[in-house]
Amino acid sequence: MENLDKIRQEIDEIDGQIAELFCRRMCAVRKVADYKRERGLPIFDEAREEAVLRRNCARVEDDELRGYYFTFLRDVMEISRAYQQKLLTGMRVAYSGTAGAFASIAAQKLFPGAEYVSYGDFTAAYNAVVDGACDSVVLPVENSFAGEVGVVCDLLFSGPLYINRVLNLNVTQNLLAPKGSSIGEVREVISHPQALSQCASFIRTHGYAEREFANTALAAKYVAEQNDPHLAAIGTEEAARIFGLDILAAGINDSDGNTTRFAALSRVECKTPRQEDDLFFLVFTVKNQAGALAQAINIIGRHGFNMRGLHSRPMKTLVWQYYFYLECEGNVRSEKGQRMLEELSGICDKLKLVGSYKSR
Repeated sequence: MENLDKIRQEIDEIDGQIAELFCRRMCAVRKVADYKRERGLPIFDEAREEAVLRRNCARVEDDELRGYYFTFLRDVMEISRAYQQKLLTGMRVAYSGTAGAFASIAAQKLFPGAEYVSYGDFTAAYNAVVDGACDSVVLPVENSFAGEVGVVCDLLFSGPLYINRVLNLNVTQNLLAPKGSSIGEVREVISHPQALSQCASFIRTHGYAEREFANTALAAKYVAEQNDPHLAAIGTEEAARIFGLDILAAGINDSDGNTTRFAALSRVECKTPRQEDDLFFLVFTVKNQAGALAQAINIIGRHGFNMRGLHSRPMKTLVWQYYFYLECEGNVRSEKGQRMLEELSGICDKLKLVGSYKSR
């Protein structure tokens, strides 16, 4: 039987090695945090952690010890996430609007614990990242009911930022009014044009006058300031809480499936390995000749990529000239994806891969 002191000495030596390896691991974790900050990526990557647990646990041959090692490794990962969270606490995320707007809610879901910076419009929020004032920006790209957000699409075409994450946010609109108001007293509703459009049937049924506002949260703020029972806003439950308003009617949007897609954009493109069920976003112009657009579409299809949508937007600098943007399914980082981009570059005057991201 070995001497207990010798056994304890051996454990101390092993603990010393573990401490050194732990410090090395946390240094690598810091590098991961820096990478994620630059690209606006989430701290928690469930698929990655599951793969690491599965691979590393397979290295432990002892069936009894394997379960303990799983717990040990899972705890280490939890500590690593906490460390990343601390490192990224100072991350500044731009959005357009004010607290309580849907963009604010999307930013909180995409970047929990970050510092959220409000800007007056989409362009100012976008340029805050371009200029380095913020690390990432969260902008709406499309609404399932009202369609594309044209200004944002134009920024994707002309600007230098990349989409690295996308969030589909269910939109529930509510009628907000000062405390003590009743739905029968309301004469006019104010909100963002898309919110008014999303609630057209409700507004028409009640005979309300409409007035457009910069965004839903600012409309709620204005209603709170006016404190007029004849004036109501259309906005979020969060805005009602922030500005001390009553919700006179909840879920007033025409469609229950009303969803807005928000994109998180950063200065650096994420080039981590992708999967076949991921998505990517392209913007391009084609040469002004017959069949050029059809040729581009055929190239995409020939390489096996499925287009989820194709849209056109007028170019600001050239009259009656258009650019196109599309979202495709598939791994654009694959060999066939790179061949597709090479072929497209031969027939497109401008071609930009705005970003690739996981399908949500």
